[in-house]
Parts: sequence; C-alpha cells; structure tokens
Amino acid sequence: MTASIDAPDASAVEKAAVRRGWTITHILTTHHHTDHVEGNLALKEQYGCEIIGPVNEAVAIPGLDKTMADGDTFLFGDHTVQVIETPGHTAGHICYHFVDDKLLFAADTLFALGCGRLFERPAADMWHSLQKLAVLPDETAIYFGHEYTLSNARFALTIDPDNQRLILRAEEIEALRAENKFTIPTTLALEKETNPFLRAADPIIRRNLLMENKSNEEVFAEIRRRKDNF
Repeated sequence: MTASIDAPDASAVEKAAVRRGWTITHILTTHHHTDHVEGNLALKEQYGCEIIGPVNEAVAIPGLDKTMADGDTFLFGDHTVQVIETPGHTAGHICYHFVDDKLLFAADTLFALGCGRLFERPAADMWHSLQKLAVLPDETAIYFGHEYTLSNARFALTIDPDNQRLILRAEEIEALRAENKFTIPTTLALEKETNPFLRAADPIIRRNLLMENKSNEEVFAEIRRRKDNF
C-alpha cells in the first residue's frame, strides 16, 4: 500500500512512485485547494486508488470515495491513522496523524516556523486548531505542505529576536536553502521552541508585541496579520 498525501501534480507523484517501484493505492486529501487536489482524478484513472478526504469539504474534493471527520481513525496497512480537523486555512481542513509512527501530515495548517493563511475561518479557529496539534508527542515528525521555511524564519526573528534556538535554526535554514535542500520534516518540539504561531501564550512574545493583557487569540491574530504583510 502506498498513499500520496494530497495530489498537487499527478505527473510528479507518478514519477516518484515509478522511481521507487510503488503503486499508489490511496490519496489522503487534507483540503480542497487546487494545489492539493489537482492530480486526484488523473491518479485515480491511472491507479484506481481510493481517495479519502474531509467530510466538511466533500463536495469540493475531486474523486472522493470516503470522508473523514474529526476524531475518526482508520487503518492504513498496519498503521493507525487519526484524523484531526483543523479549521483555519480552510473550513474543513484535516491532518493525518500516524499514531504509533509519531508522524503528522499537517499540509497547510502547521508549517515549519509558520502556519497557513486564513482564507475561510477566523484567527481564533486556527489558534484552537494549532492547540489540538500541540498536545501530540513532542517527538512527532511533521510533514507540511509548502517550503516556506526561509521566509517564515526571517519573519519569526522579527517577533522573537532574542530566541537563541530560533537564531541558530534560522542560520541552519539559510544554509539548507542556499543549497536548494528542503527543510522537511520538522518536529513538534522544535516548533514549540521556535514557531511564533504556536507561542502566542508565551510571555516573551506577548511582551515583544506589547500585548501582555490581550487574549491568546488576539495575540495570534496579530502575529498572523504581521506575517500577511511581511
């Protein structure tokens, strides 16, 4: 069994599968945006694969066979997969947590040093979605949907300039991207230390933003607003 987490480009997915001798049996769709589902129908025609996706975006997922809601679990081979609904980027976005493997496929909810733009739900919803992910084991490896890490690192330093772990990480990211290397995966522990979008409750972040007396949701919304204009 082989799953493609989202299917942005059928040709690229097919080439990767052929290179490894794999047959795509499933597509695990996280949300309805075109850059995550554009390859669904072509891959389904090629492989006859089953497409799984979020129940709250079912009408917008091409070729969808089975819907999943928050808290649902299913077996992928011998692997238990937990579905976590994370509204924010879109209204029905879901993440796939491979429980025993401690893997999270977060797509456009949580990035390395960032989070997805808020297209369909308010900042408070995204903050609460991120809190659902933050309680997973610290060693969870996180696979995200876009390589925005360099920009995210540069922005994070404007919010948290004295964070020594962040400073070191930003240097590492600059070096990786200079060699055109990817920054995926990250870990939840590392994100908790360095990702400002997970740290709206942190007194240092709040002080830096002059928002000590504001709610976590308000602080998060301000961080998101600043990133949108960065």
